[in-house]
Amino acid sequence: MPVAGIDVGSVAAKAVVLDEEKKIVLGRAVLPTGWNSREAGEQVMQAACRAAGVETAALRRVVGTGYGRVALPFADKVVTEISCHARGASWLFPATGVVLDIGGQDSKVIAVEDGAVQDFVMNDKCAAGTGRFLQVVSGILGMELPELGLAAAAGKPVSISSMCAVFAETEIIGLLAQGTAPADIAAGVFLSIARRMRGLVARVPLRRECTFTGGLATSPAFSRLLAAELGVPVNVPDDPQTVGALGAALVAAR
Repeated sequence: MPVAGIDVGSVAAKAVVLDEEKKIVLGRAVLPTGWNSREAGEQVMQAACRAAGVETAALRRVVGTGYGRVALPFADKVVTEISCHARGASWLFPATGVVLDIGGQDSKVIAVEDGAVQDFVMNDKCAAGTGRFLQVVSGILGMELPELGLAAAAGKPVSISSMCAVFAETEIIGLLAQGTAPADIAAGVFLSIARRMRGLVARVPLRRECTFTGGLATSPAFSRLLAAELGVPVNVPDDPQTVGALGAALVAAR
């Protein structure tokens, strides 16, 4: 019978429907979270079920995770996103030793052994280095994330010295006023975030393979930059935003 995992983040809600016995993904979906986490969770679960060709009533078990997991009354169980990202990443890449996750409101580095969390560090005190910060930058530069990634790949990074998202925003506006090319600013922002992740990684020793998850992993330009900063290859799943939901679905199947 099918089971489902739902990951309601601060920016996007994700769901994965999984065949309980064969561990095959039957359907998945990603939708904006908006202001109502419960509604977003319900809608993304329905969308994933439609993609899987199953009725929501047919789901044997539902596990919730993410920022909005407490707003999912229909979930049979809730699990932390740290555990779910570890499990999902290890299922996709069995040699994963470290999971790098950049979400809407925090960044995480998770040490993993056979899908189980051994240790983790998190940056959740400042928006700089998260998806929210990139949303602000996208608005200032008038670019969507794919366009921002292309610009960053073509630009020559300028220094973004501010370690606070609010001050960095002011700094970026100042750079634009000075005539700095948007592509160079995009490259500087990407480099700044990659270096923040490198700082987090330094607190959890790299071992075995690294797997990159979260919304920012959808940017090939940033994934390449992150791998270069870390000095090691980085696995990027085909659908990195749904790794947490996949992990939740695997918990549901267990």
